[in-house]
Amino acid sequence: MDAIDRAILAELQRDGRQTLTELAERVQLSVSPCHRRVRALEQAGVITGYHARLDPAALGLGFAALVFVTMREATRGSIGDFESAVAELPNVLQAQRLFGDPDYLLRVIARDLADYQRLYDDQLAALPGVQRLTSTLVMRSIVEDRSLPL
Repeated sequence: MDAIDRAILAELQRDGRQTLTELAERVQLSVSPCHRRVRALEQAGVITGYHARLDPAALGLGFAALVFVTMREATRGSIGDFESAVAELPNVLQAQRLFGDPDYLLRVIARDLADYQRLYDDQLAALPGVQRLTSTLVMRSIVEDRSLPL
């Protein structure tokens, strides 16, 4: 990966909807070589997709919580069952396995506190292998969906 590839990636992170012509102009390439590089970055798995950023509050999802999960045991089966179940929950925006205690960090979104309580009681507390859940409510997001530093 060279400086031009990094410039392409930086531009696509900034605006993934720009045309190939605009992108080529911004990274000072002609369209064909720029297109070849973008395709190569996609095929190599460096670019994993394109998406729109949505405002959760505008969609009625203004409540966010960080949920720390401690597992009863860390067997291959219990970890697999837990991770498969978490991957099925649409309100879990991020799930990260951690070293140490707790075992997982989940970023969860809901409409409001009552909606979160239902989600917590009905789905999160019922996840397989869970010993303890600890929630921290998000007051305000300062940095979100930041572009990678290239």
